[in-house]
Amino acid sequence: MEYYILIEEYLKKLSKMTVPDPMSIGTSVAGLCKFLRVAKVVAYFYDSFKDEAMGNGRSTCVYSTGEECTVALSDRLVTEVNSVAVCEVSIAKGAEPWSYTERERIMLVLKTTMTFISRLRLKQVTDMLSFYDADGFHNLRYFIGHLEKLALDDRLVGKVAILYNLKHFSLVNQQIGREAGNIAMKGYYETLRSDLDEEGTVCRMGGDNFVMICGRTELDRVLRYLAGSATIFDRDTGDRVMISACAGVFIIPEGFELTSPGDILDKIISASQSARQPQNDDVVYFNEVMVANKERAVHIQQLFPNALKNEEFLVYYQPKINVETGELTGAEALCRWLRSGSVVPPLEFIPILEQGNEICRLDFYMLDHVCRDIRRWLDEGRPVVRVSVNLSRKHMADVDLLKHIVEIIDRNRVPHEYIEIELTETTTDVEFRDLKRVVGGLQKTGVGTAVDDFGIGYSSLKLITEIPWDVLKVDRSFLPHEDEDENSNRAIMFSHVVSMAQKLGLECIAEGVETAKQVEILRENGCKYAQGFHFDRPLPVEQFEEKLTAHHYEV
Repeated sequence: MEYYILIEEYLKKLSKMTVPDPMSIGTSVAGLCKFLRVAKVVAYFYDSFKDEAMGNGRSTCVYSTGEECTVALSDRLVTEVNSVAVCEVSIAKGAEPWSYTERERIMLVLKTTMTFISRLRLKQVTDMLSFYDADGFHNLRYFIGHLEKLALDDRLVGKVAILYNLKHFSLVNQQIGREAGNIAMKGYYETLRSDLDEEGTVCRMGGDNFVMICGRTELDRVLRYLAGSATIFDRDTGDRVMISACAGVFIIPEGFELTSPGDILDKIISASQSARQPQNDDVVYFNEVMVANKERAVHIQQLFPNALKNEEFLVYYQPKINVETGELTGAEALCRWLRSGSVVPPLEFIPILEQGNEICRLDFYMLDHVCRDIRRWLDEGRPVVRVSVNLSRKHMADVDLLKHIVEIIDRNRVPHEYIEIELTETTTDVEFRDLKRVVGGLQKTGVGTAVDDFGIGYSSLKLITEIPWDVLKVDRSFLPHEDEDENSNRAIMFSHVVSMAQKLGLECIAEGVETAKQVEILRENGCKYAQGFHFDRPLPVEQFEEKLTAHHYEV
């Protein structure tokens, strides 16, 4: 009777356990061990058969009287995930051997315990696969479950949902190495997570994007942390790196009802995308304007395929002028969308198309139409100048980009020297390597290349020393203002950029030239080429053809 009472108590204690904690099991089984004259119980755990064969496992003493003992019974269990558990039971040296009944009872307890441990460990593995990613971060599925649980318990209102993105984390990896970068990312995550109350959580969506829930009273502290925190990446030396993030924030209001996780995820994704734009703050709070913007974005994306098919996108040409002679030396092809009789400004559709791969289709469309115009001008005997076509950074993911560009040019039978491809500065080391490959390849084919908006990226000097550009387009932010003298910071920088480009053998062109005074500044600094409203706005093809014929501007 005593045995059955002890067994019942043990099973009740086991049923309350949520993790296979050897210490808790040892405490729970102590009464049975004493009754059955067990001196010691040791468990061994192996992650695989190979580990078992090599003896690479973890051992835990579950129970011990401290007496000298001998192993008398053992049991081995293979789990559903092919890990192995072995349990050894010992009797005190010199003690009377166990009777048949005792051995049977001990084996019953042993198998029951092993089965219980196996089930709990399987649950742990299942939870790990379901709610953690490969690097040990809580994943999006965990976040969604957490949201739904808070909503079910009426504890969601008043909380704050945040989607944050680690800023320029590829540069951190480049600086300290990917392994150290992973340590830093995990440390940044763990510190933030440990500072939240029990209703808060932080989960990784993928890459360097994370979602979280926190209390409203914790928001200021969280945002200060996201603004920048020194995080250890070498545990031996204590070396640290500064990590910061941009974030989209949604404060869950009174009366909010969660019908699906998308009700919150859509909002913080929209706010986060806005926060990642260079012109915006690092923290953006969701508002209803974003809903309207998203609806407009969806509308634009739906209209795009037919607009492309119907050739609603037109090429406008902005002339490039030699400021010393007034000669029209080239042009930049710019896109305008003519829809229902009115022109849609580029800022209303280009950023939307850049969110996906539609921008790549539009870029190739523009290149094709520019080549058609050039071929027609050649056939008509018109003067022809080199035309530059912009390509989005999205193309850097295309390993066959060079082939696609040359195919379009050759299909239209356009000599390569009449085409120039404009590319902007890169933001990651991966993009930089791809950019270097593409520019080098274009140079071998005779297609010109220009770095657009030079001076606003992170790698400006490296960009022009390692990549064989033909043209450097200086961003308008470098162009001195009329009220600035030659000793202003902007004037000094502009002078040196132009000088550097010349010494590197690059053609230098200033963008955004709007006044005669700025033209004079260009001449004084030896910058021969300009593009801007002072000479002409972007022109439809018919008007540009007239300029081609005249071929000169007053300077």
